[in-house]
Amino acid sequence: MQYAGVGGGGLEDSVGGAAVRAGGRADCDVVVVGGGIVGMSTAYALSRLAPGTRVVVLEKEPGPARHQTGRNSGVIHSGIYYRPGSLKARYAVGGAAEMVKFCAEHGIPHEVTGKLIVATDREELPRLHALVQRGRENGIPVRELGPAQIGEYEPEVRGAAAIHVATTGIADYGLVARQLAESSGAEIVYGGAVDLVSRRSGGVAVRTTAGVVVRAKALVNCAGLHCDRVARLAGDDPGMRIIPFRGEYYDLVRPGLVRGLVYPVPDPAFPFLGVHLTRGIGGGVHVGPNAVPALAREGYGWGVVRPRDLADELAWPGAWRMAWRHWRYGAGEIRRSLSKAAFTEAVRRMLPAVTAGDLRPAGAGVRAQAVLRDGTLVDDFLIREAPRTVHVLNAPSPAATASLPIGREIARRALGSLARA
Repeated sequence: MQYAGVGGGGLEDSVGGAAVRAGGRADCDVVVVGGGIVGMSTAYALSRLAPGTRVVVLEKEPGPARHQTGRNSGVIHSGIYYRPGSLKARYAVGGAAEMVKFCAEHGIPHEVTGKLIVATDREELPRLHALVQRGRENGIPVRELGPAQIGEYEPEVRGAAAIHVATTGIADYGLVARQLAESSGAEIVYGGAVDLVSRRSGGVAVRTTAGVVVRAKALVNCAGLHCDRVARLAGDDPGMRIIPFRGEYYDLVRPGLVRGLVYPVPDPAFPFLGVHLTRGIGGGVHVGPNAVPALAREGYGWGVVRPRDLADELAWPGAWRMAWRHWRYGAGEIRRSLSKAAFTEAVRRMLPAVTAGDLRPAGAGVRAQAVLRDGTLVDDFLIREAPRTVHVLNAPSPAATASLPIGREIARRALGSLARA
């Protein structure tokens, strides 16, 4: 496999068995748009399910996993949060075990740490008990803890009750994505965003801003933050829009305050998990994220504003309906974004020993959240098919955890499209 930074005239690389330069062409069976962990897992699955399938992956950045995959907290989720029978539940529970095995086989840093989910007051106890039941329905072992037992796992954490989930872990998902790319045998073309998709009788043709044209029998859209735009380029109505939410993190200056992973009880009305504490592979502790509206699809700070992205959001009726329905929640998240004291206060509910001085600003991520026309935040993975095309339209957390089974599902659908062609 060769990696192409196709950005200037005359730069040449091997893609799909053909020489590709700016303005060049390549032929393949499946073209995958998006070089995050889901796109790379799809390429990997295609090579396993149908050896010999020619796959090209198009990624607009100069390397893989530059957005959601490389900017999350690195948690291998157990699957306890997700509605039994949902795609998230099915793929996260099995995917967590697969991810641990994949990391072990390829020497990728990872650890099965377990985690606590903490109810900080009695009002949260019914939701905590509901999580216990959900975990059992999903086949996840959990241990219920009283206030005194919390200290066995996390001496500095306080709460009215908690549950311990032993199967949660952490991994370096950026390295996972790179390994999937290498193991897939696919040809990866970096450095050009897709700007044209043309369907034709024999398949599809895709052009990038670098002038590369790829002709394929089927297209898989794993474009993450831009998946709805790629769907529209293909002539399909995705029925949703990506509304970006930025998640801001701090690093804990005194990482010894936390042994592992500590989460609050999530609000069931939102697909976000709330501010939590995550000990990473390197030993540091991330605190966050919150969830604030981003002013650009790749808006990793308040100062990043993209008029086209804002216009897309404001033109979508679902964005206004969502804002009207959830403005109180959103106001609280914005307050915690603009006020370090408010963010610290949220953390202190679980970890009273923390002070504002213990929190050092860290990098942010942006969640690609699909929102329907009626303002509903899509809570499950959303995969839709069209002629010779598979669109992955909602794949936020736990997509990294579940990426191996998700990739197989997408690959099966793409292969089905090839069989019907």
